Amino acid sequence: MQTTSNNTDGEPMMEMNTTPLIDVMLVLIIMLIITIPPQTHAVKLDLPQNSNSTPPPIDPIKNKIVVTANGSTLWNGTPVNLVQLRQYLDQTQQMNPEPELHLQPEPNARYETVDEVLVVTKQAKVSKMGFVGNEAYGNF
Repeated sequence: MQTTSNNTDGEPMMEMNTTPLIDVMLVLIIMLIITIPPQTHAVKLDLPQNSNSTPPPIDPIKNKIVVTANGSTLWNGTPVNLVQLRQYLDQTQQMNPEPELHLQPEPNARYETVDEVLVVTKQAKVSKMGFVGNEAYGNF
């Protein structure tokens, strides 16, 4: 602030030094600019929600039967019994084109269980069938 003046009579000074006031205002404006979050442009999308619905049990291209070591049979990763397996196989036979069937017994699976699955596939008259994972039996 200005401390000297041309006034010697002791009258109050009429002008005020505004430089410190401007400095304070500039600092406040800079602080305000820094603290304001940047504007982002958002695009609203309606994404599909997880409906927890199970995928269809029959794939129109290929289906996989796995016979596990504990004796269970899996159709595309879902446990099934022989009756359900026959129903799925009958449904695949009615599709055009007929989907491939991949049979993958685990190396320690019981032959009796694999034989039962083969009987069901033969009764369903499956024509496009192949064995998958035969290289796992090379060590036995």
